[in-house]
Amino acid sequence: MTERVRLGGMALANGVLVHGPRAWACAVRTADGELKVVAKRKRFRAVDVNNPLLRGPARIAEVFALLPQVKRALPEAQLPMERPRVLASMIGSALVLRGIRNSGLRPLTRELVNGVLSVAPAAFALRGGDLAAYHGAEHVSIGSYEHGEARPKEHERCGSHLLGPMLLTTAAGNLVAEQAPRRVRPAAKVVAAVGSIAASVEIFNWMTRNDEHPLARALAKPGHELQHRLGTREPSADQLEVANAALHACLELEQ
Repeated sequence: MTERVRLGGMALANGVLVHGPRAWACAVRTADGELKVVAKRKRFRAVDVNNPLLRGPARIAEVFALLPQVKRALPEAQLPMERPRVLASMIGSALVLRGIRNSGLRPLTRELVNGVLSVAPAAFALRGGDLAAYHGAEHVSIGSYEHGEARPKEHERCGSHLLGPMLLTTAAGNLVAEQAPRRVRPAAKVVAAVGSIAASVEIFNWMTRNDEHPLARALAKPGHELQHRLGTREPSADQLEVANAALHACLELEQ
């Protein structure tokens, strides 16, 4: 059996982005119903980063580095953060988080509340429009390719499964940073943020290798519920066609 390429993806408001270790492809459905596809090699490749402390941040940076390249190559692509309601949600969440920072809540409670509220913009982005359906299409397409059989709209490697590890590692990192002397506290918070990302990605990798372990299932539960109840919808045949077009274009460059 041919070895499967490890793929990731991102749902857009009108399409799907699929990326592998060395290439990416984006397919969208334009306003007039046309299917447009673009595929290119990656400029920055996280797969080349082997340091455990840098692997996680590199993977996050790789995805964000792709977005300008995608937008230039395919201007019709509608990125989730372009929607005005998402930007408003981000600003609102930032203001609420600042208020909580100055509240009298206990440190651990404060950090956990902050962690939950920090995902609000992403959850808000999935309300309305076709984003959740394209998210489901992304999962069906990639999951069916990886498993060699039809798969549901939920995927075991969805980024939402980072929610549990991120809540714990971010809370722990911020609590430690708060104990640093005031003059070095800003630097300590930066280190804590990078460290929480690195730790979360490593924990996530362990979870995918040990998906039947009770701890892995507990850590994945918040993210699974998020994608099952809010983050995904059953895609239409047209939306699945878009996702499959992105998948095949990416695999052509990878293979």
